[in-house]
Amino acid sequence: MSDAEFLDLSLSIGFVVMGLSLVLGFYRLVRGPSLPDRVVALDMMTVLIIVFCGLFAIATDERAFLDVAIVLALIGFLATVALARFAERRLARRDDAELADLEDET
Repeated sequence: MSDAEFLDLSLSIGFVVMGLSLVLGFYRLVRGPSLPDRVVALDMMTVLIIVFCGLFAIATDERAFLDVAIVLALIGFLATVALARFAERRLARRDDAELADLEDET
């Protein structure tokens, strides 16, 4: 097996595995059951899209896709941090409400 054949086979396997992982991540995003599960699924899907950009850059020998992957990584990181803060604040508000309910009962 030559180097070019091995690279083509590796890229094909990478695209198939990445596509399957993307479908499973989308299933977890839709299905849930909780907000943290959805945040992790969205983060995983962002990473998989970055992987797709990297694989596509290798397959087409187009370096511009690597720049796209870097920008997506930065945006994905910021989105994950924002969603994690939202989930944390939501949990804190729920805990405060439960504490207030307990204080009212006593």
